Amino acid sequence: MPDAAPATELPLRANRAFHLLWSGSALSVLGLEVADVVWPLVILAVTGSPASAGVFSAVQLCTALVLGLPAGELADRVDRRLLMMAVEGVRAVSVGSVAVALLLDELSLTHLLVVAVVIGAARPVSATCRMLMVRAVVPRSQLTTALTTEEVRNNAASLVGPALGGALYGASRALPFGVMVAAFVLSALCVLLVRLRPGESATPPRREEGPRLRQLTKGLAVLWSSPDLRGTTLFTAAMNTATAPLVLIVAVHLTAQKASSGEIGIAVAGLAVGGLIGSALIKPLRRFSPPLLMFSQLLVLAGLLCLMGLPIGPWWTGLLLVVIMLGVPTMRILADLVIFRQVPDEQRGRVMSAAGTLWGLGAAAGTLAAGLALDFFSARATLLAIAGALALVFLTGLFSPAFRGIRWPSDVD
Repeated sequence: MPDAAPATELPLRANRAFHLLWSGSALSVLGLEVADVVWPLVILAVTGSPASAGVFSAVQLCTALVLGLPAGELADRVDRRLLMMAVEGVRAVSVGSVAVALLLDELSLTHLLVVAVVIGAARPVSATCRMLMVRAVVPRSQLTTALTTEEVRNNAASLVGPALGGALYGASRALPFGVMVAAFVLSALCVLLVRLRPGESATPPRREEGPRLRQLTKGLAVLWSSPDLRGTTLFTAAMNTATAPLVLIVAVHLTAQKASSGEIGIAVAGLAVGGLIGSALIKPLRRFSPPLLMFSQLLVLAGLLCLMGLPIGPWWTGLLLVVIMLGVPTMRILADLVIFRQVPDEQRGRVMSAAGTLWGLGAAAGTLAAGLALDFFSARATLLAIAGALALVFLTGLFSPAFRGIRWPSDVD
């Protein structure tokens, strides 16, 4: 179902609806980045147990993965703008309850685990609706530019959020949670003020009915039936599997080299810096075909992981992480564009959530496998194993028509 382009279009910089949506999402994403740093700190302060922090993260991740497909089903049934506002409201209430419990000195692990379920459930709903709302406020000819600014925002938040979270927590244990509540409430207000383009609606079109299980797994079926969707999704999942455990591996590897915690933090920040720089490279990289970019990225990543296994210290490690991330924003935008171009609006929520679930499973599998490997082998051996796995993905893709046939979707019909 092609999207009709209007006869006249405002430039993106004059699109008030997009700027409201972008600003609200920036606040929400920043709040989540702050939370990712603060949760382990407050759990350790309350329970004194690193295992409890691990359980909290596992509960949050498992909830997001389990509810990934239902989130897409929900986004294809109800008003997406109202759903986004509801999610931000739920986040604000759950995080605010932690702030109140801290001030009253009544915070417990049970309370925190309930919040982990709520926050985990909100992630796939918010991520899916946010992308669908971008399409509702931006004409297709400006979609690549809009998605590029989304990548800039996400990587900037990844760079600023951890430092901000640490600073706020250092001032007061309850302060970062108060800031998160304000961020989520303001995000909901921004979404409330969004006015859609003529002819667009936040409510999905009427769609075919059928058994609930079939509707729930429709996104997976659509992904698998399209060579372009299948190829981009599987490639991105493979890259997530390889890059998700890098923070853990780098921390272990640099600790063995006697690097300080500050030096390790600076090295790991290379991931966010690389993503931010990579966002500026999206336009020039689009001159190359997706298969060339994919195969080049696989080979470069495999080679850099081998170099990272050497005792090169935190500064060179950080530089390698910057280079590793340079092509990632372009590949993420390719995956989003293929979905927007090939999938009708009434199915996009389920397809996006299916892709997100597969990417999340890849990241979880990679982190788990790396953690187990580090218990028995060195960080260098673990990095070499990941590089070897990427070489196998490269060879598989080289002989796969699904990979070799992927093309950039056009910006206009």
